[in-house]
Amino acid sequence: MQAKNEDVTCIDTIMDEKFGKAGTPERDNFRKEAFAFCVGKIIFDARKSEKITQSELAFKIGTNKSYISRIEHGIVEPSAGLFLRIIDALGLKFEIVK
Repeated sequence: MQAKNEDVTCIDTIMDEKFGKAGTPERDNFRKEAFAFCVGKIIFDARKSEKITQSELAFKIGTNKSYISRIEHGIVEPSAGLFLRIIDALGLKFEIVK
């Protein structure tokens, strides 16, 4: 028989307390912000790996440095088309599979 560990908490309980129940506007907003953060981190890491500046990436895809910065900081999400141009410029591959 396994003993109950009082220090273990269900992540759903924590998420519900901090960001509201699943399906609420607060929880949906958190998920959107978390997604934007993750996309920005992927782009930031790939850009650093390729050793190019935000300005260089912006020039390659036809935007400006401040927009790249806002994407990397998770402030804005790029459109699908811009995202595909970014990953192409960084030598990444995007694959849709079933």
